[in-house]
Amino acid sequence: KGDGYFMIEESIRETDGQPVFLGVNRYTRRGDFSLDRHGYLVNGSGYYLKGMEIDAATGNPKGSLPEVVKISTNFLDAKASTAITYKANLAAYPNTTNSDENTPGSELLDPAGFTSNPLVAGTGTVIASDEDNFLKSSLAGGAITVFDKTGAPVNVQFRWAKTDAKTLGGTHVDSWEMFYLSDSTATGASTKWTNAGQSYVFGANGQLSPAISSITLSNLTVNGNNLGAINLNHGSNGITQFADANGIVKTTDIYQDGYSSGELSNIAVSDRGRILGTFTNGQSLEMYEVPLASFNADNALQKLNGSALAETRESGTAIMGAQGTVVARAIEGSNADIADEFTKLIVTQQAYSASTRIITTGDQMLQEAINMKR
Repeated sequence: KGDGYFMIEESIRETDGQPVFLGVNRYTRRGDFSLDRHGYLVNGSGYYLKGMEIDAATGNPKGSLPEVVKISTNFLDAKASTAITYKANLAAYPNTTNSDENTPGSELLDPAGFTSNPLVAGTGTVIASDEDNFLKSSLAGGAITVFDKTGAPVNVQFRWAKTDAKTLGGTHVDSWEMFYLSDSTATGASTKWTNAGQSYVFGANGQLSPAISSITLSNLTVNGNNLGAINLNHGSNGITQFADANGIVKTTDIYQDGYSSGELSNIAVSDRGRILGTFTNGQSLEMYEVPLASFNADNALQKLNGSALAETRESGTAIMGAQGTVVARAIEGSNADIADEFTKLIVTQQAYSASTRIITTGDQMLQEAINMKR
């Protein structure tokens, strides 16, 4: 949409099953490009689209000179998770199995009921034989699937335990600690849950005091899968402690940055003029940027077969970065001025009528001359 032209190139022959290109830029507004068996985008007239490859790391074009677009059908490599964004509200009074509003402190996790103190930040653990008491003294905090270096999925489950309450008076404060399930198959004295290594202390306004925007889960290991150091990002005021009628942990936002490997399943064009590849793992990747060209004298372009155009001395060289947008799955509307075309039609019709009268008059004069001779 706009005044721009696609840059295209034509193939002059094939060598070893691959097209050999002329090496000369052509231009068109015919945008019915589709993927051929070699990975090129070819329109209905057999011309090949040109664009600039996108650097996946920076999101910018790798160069400034367009080349023939060739879509790679290679697998998209897996990306190991390095960060989890996690935001939640922790109920001011947690409705745990052990909690009893008539018994102050019953909603808290009591380390005395465990074989080893699970509240030692960074090293605190819950062994399998203590899990029942732990589950009764804590709340589910959601779960998320992350990915290791090979792209294998790993499910990480969280739980929260309130460890102190301001309502107990004196120097007591509202404090919580987070745990993750480190070995779902653990039994006996083996570690099953691991302390995330951070105490979350809240002020009277339900906000963290001091504020905690992120923590690091060092050497995060789940069911034998070592995920390394994972940043747990809370952002600004991402973890709060407000009253909740159900007394539960409400996870408001949880996502991560990793993914498994994937195979190219579809391509599309964005309104920014970028070719997007969609993969079977749900990821989308910008692959090429399609530049638009314009000319100082469009009418002077040389017409070629298949709705293609070539530069001429009169048209001038192509000006890159033309105003306009690429609209996917759309047919360009007519750019003819209906009123102007009807005016031309009427003028042509009148000229034709006048010409027929001249011929009729000439024919009559010739007939009169023949009659006079007789």
